[in-house]
Amino acid sequence: MGNDLAGKKVAFLGTGKMGGIILQALLKSGLLSPASTCATVAHEERANTLATKLGVKAGTSNVEAVKGADIIVIGVKPQVVEEVIEEISSHVTPQQLIVSVAASVPTSMIEKGLAPNVPVVRAMPNTPCLLGVGMTAICKGAHASAEQVAMTCRMFDVVGRTVVVDEKHMDAVTGLSASGPAYIYIILESLAEAGVKVGLPRDIATLLAAQTTLGAAKVVLETGDHPALLKDAVTTPAGCTIDAIMELEEGKLRVTLIKAVVKATQRAKELAYG
Repeated sequence: MGNDLAGKKVAFLGTGKMGGIILQALLKSGLLSPASTCATVAHEERANTLATKLGVKAGTSNVEAVKGADIIVIGVKPQVVEEVIEEISSHVTPQQLIVSVAASVPTSMIEKGLAPNVPVVRAMPNTPCLLGVGMTAICKGAHASAEQVAMTCRMFDVVGRTVVVDEKHMDAVTGLSASGPAYIYIILESLAEAGVKVGLPRDIATLLAAQTTLGAAKVVLETGDHPALLKDAVTTPAGCTIDAIMELEEGKLRVTLIKAVVKATQRAKELAYG
């Protein structure tokens, strides 16, 4: 994993759901130490809870948090990113690295509010990061170096897999992997309901659906085989599976999932550019 973060001071601005997941994972992995980490939240009570739970310095002042930080993680809601950047801009230098996990906010918007040449890296993680099986896409801004991108990748490697993409692809990433868990949960729920329909107890049906989904995904990741080939391997001539696939095709599952990702991608673009 490398020791890029050893001794680095990291400030998490807006330690909500995703920021909290990443922070806890980095502390647990030993990549960050509580002594060199600080976090901000909106309310003092929450700050006290966070400090007690994680042993980090926590407060409500973003300005205080960024002073002396080597890496500043922007984890606030997208609609308040500009406000936060304006608040901290006079305290941020090109020697610091900004890592933004704010959905749909382009690096150019962040760079515009800061001093010239401040490096910005954008990351789009998803909620399975909570269990270390997340997917994070990372892209660089105009002033970030390859080394800073690699260091950001190592930060997010502790909560799953990472991939580096051009920023033009980040809205598509949002539509596919960031929103994707919701699509999978609907599929899982439907499969479990189907199990109940054909007589299985609900808990067993849910377990069968979830573990089957996990297993299928792992086979794709481990073998690198195209999903179509793997599907064909399960589908024996005149067997049960081909009848089921016919129903899925008739119900337009394939095109519906494609359209869902396209729609979410379009929405991500709207959020970013108004």
